[in-house]
Amino acid sequence: MIGLTVRQMHYFDALAQTLHFGRAAKLAGVSQPALSSQIAEMEQRLNCRLFERGGKSVRMTDEASALLPRIERILAEIRDVETTARRGRTAMEGRFRLGIIPTVAPYLLPRALPELKKHFPALLLELREAVTATLVDDIASRKLDAFIAALPLDHPGLITEALFSDRFFLAVPAGDPAFASPPVPPESPALERLMLLEEGHCLREQALAVCGNVRPVAMASYGATSLTTLLQMVAHGLGVTLIPEMATGPAGTIPDLKIVPFQEPMPQRMICLAWRRNNARHGECVELAKIIRSLGAAVLAA
Repeated sequence: MIGLTVRQMHYFDALAQTLHFGRAAKLAGVSQPALSSQIAEMEQRLNCRLFERGGKSVRMTDEASALLPRIERILAEIRDVETTARRGRTAMEGRFRLGIIPTVAPYLLPRALPELKKHFPALLLELREAVTATLVDDIASRKLDAFIAALPLDHPGLITEALFSDRFFLAVPAGDPAFASPPVPPESPALERLMLLEEGHCLREQALAVCGNVRPVAMASYGATSLTTLLQMVAHGLGVTLIPEMATGPAGTIPDLKIVPFQEPMPQRMICLAWRRNNARHGECVELAKIIRSLGAAVLAA
């Protein structure tokens, strides 16, 4: 009797997805030595080499390639068993750990939390606000059940559900003559005064992509960690910044700040819900995505 374990099959699947022991260990939520040990034991029990290790590179053998679809089917059947076992319970009950990026959290949560409470009164929601890279690490290590961020999310083993699109505007000092006649073309020289969030925030990368033909220089001596801080800096004439549509309502209350549109087609980001591909709470994540998706228009109009 070979005696493969479900754990070994999970680790095999993670390594087959990533072809990297470190990333596979993160995806599986274990230490790298633990994953390596289980893969080695699996190879011993099957009496064949599954992965070729060469320096930093990992390659699947022919035996592993033939085994992969069978193991994927077995793991899918196990997930179906887990889902079936949960069908007798109320949807979205108990603890659910949800991550969310800082440029979405203050604008979406005031709308989403009451709706989730109304639909799922037995839900105990635990929130974690962090930048995308941290949330991806937390989902891989099973510290989170799901998270809300902006696409694209280039990470193996994640399922994403698009929620709603969020257009970008430009926040500028009120009365600034450079923006007296919007809309603003993305190649406007005035965008050289663009201020960015510090490294790690996806809004920083999105701003650079939107204004790709302009070299922003205004953030050389700043390290803003929040959009609110950037907007206050703009109101005091220190520069301009990109602002998502969901933040324009609250920003309208800031004195000496003006929100202007870009030329059509206006740039935008797509907000999504993401979770692990092998998450036993897949069905609940789909339901959560439906609720949040239905709030999209209300969030943008707030």
